[in-house]
Amino acid sequence: MHRGTIFKPIALATLVSGTLDILWAVILTLWRGREPAAMLRYVASGPFPGATDWGASGSLVGLLVHFTLMTIMVAVFVIAARSHHHLVDMPVRAGVAYGVITYAVMNLVVVPLRFPEAWPPKPLSIATQLFAHIVLLGLPTAFITRRYARG
Repeated sequence: MHRGTIFKPIALATLVSGTLDILWAVILTLWRGREPAAMLRYVASGPFPGATDWGASGSLVGLLVHFTLMTIMVAVFVIAARSHHHLVDMPVRAGVAYGVITYAVMNLVVVPLRFPEAWPPKPLSIATQLFAHIVLLGLPTAFITRRYARG
């Protein structure tokens, strides 16, 4: 990957993956009969526990937290691909593997540390989260990184 191109794949993959993932979260939230704004406030409550009471501003903070997390996850892959070229040579394998890795980090480490009541996850939650991490984060990130790595 050319040195000057690192920010473009990170920005594009964050935009694509972040948008797909938050749309998936909204669909799941509506399917469960809940309000998307409340779901976003819950996301914000990870780093800001009082955000559930912040109204619309808490929802906006939740959206910012979501895209910040996505940026970090995407950046890790893009940076890793710079020195591990096989990641861009096999984007399906790399995307699926990275999706599983991000699922494990988020759902086995990050979420239980902040929300211990969410452990253990229910089978439907495991399935929907694996789908999101593999199909909506890992694969788009791998293919976007590949496109920029090849010029």
